[in-house]
Amino acid sequence: MLEFGITSRPCGGLGDSEGSREERCSVDNRVTRVAWLNRSSILYAGNDKWCLDPRVVLLSNTKTEYSIQIQDVDVYDEGPYTCSVQTDNHPKTSRVHLIVQVSPKIVEISSDISINEGGNISLTCIATGRPDPTITWRHISPKAVGFVSEDEYLEITGITREQSGEYECSASNDVAAPVVRRVKVTVNYPPYISDAKSTGVPVGQKGILQCEASAVPAAEFQWYKDDKRLVEGQKGVKVESKAFFSRLTFFNVSEQDYGNYTCVASNKLGNTNVSIILYEISEPTSSTLFQ
Repeated sequence: MLEFGITSRPCGGLGDSEGSREERCSVDNRVTRVAWLNRSSILYAGNDKWCLDPRVVLLSNTKTEYSIQIQDVDVYDEGPYTCSVQTDNHPKTSRVHLIVQVSPKIVEISSDISINEGGNISLTCIATGRPDPTITWRHISPKAVGFVSEDEYLEITGITREQSGEYECSASNDVAAPVVRRVKVTVNYPPYISDAKSTGVPVGQKGILQCEASAVPAAEFQWYKDDKRLVEGQKGVKVESKAFFSRLTFFNVSEQDYGNYTCVASNKLGNTNVSIILYEISEPTSSTLFQ
């Protein structure tokens, strides 16, 4: 009784589109003719190559094994492969079905986006692979928990400033490590002043008024006393502004410096202001210091 079988083992890329596959057919000395077919097309008959594809090569034609190799496997190579064996009695065939697996690849993803708070956004992440990859979206944020979407599309309505940051798209199909790409979402909002305190300073001492504000884009600051704007370079006063705060420094406070000051923070979406008082306090006396 003739016994034969076909085994399929990977050579290189685990059967993906960049690897190769070897198809082996076990035979014995009673076999007179052998052939490999792909569907109805003959690839090899004995040692003779019938197909024109240079990727298909004959590896072995011995008394125990008849094998071919398909190099640089493509998804179009998927399908049934048949080993046909002719013996003295009658022909026998055995079939193997080649399943081509392809690592996930993200082929389309949304660009970085800037949007005003309260608006709606739609992010897209399209990936290919075999089997079809699973797509998930995740917000890269210390406060985020789990996935925000398990779909190609991520929809956010009425977006808030807390939802700004990077969103990571992951495509996975267990053929290879997941592929990830990120989209940066910038949420614009008008300034709000988070900290501003009135300060008491003795005459002749250094005094500082500070105003802190959060905004995207970053706020621009202006200082006023009554209706007069204070500017950098004014004698005895220094105006220092950074992205999230502004500081008004008096190097030698005089009686004329005391009073109400207004800090104005503004960007293209709006403005806000707060009143801060620089008031006089008595300088500690020596007896007070040692009580």
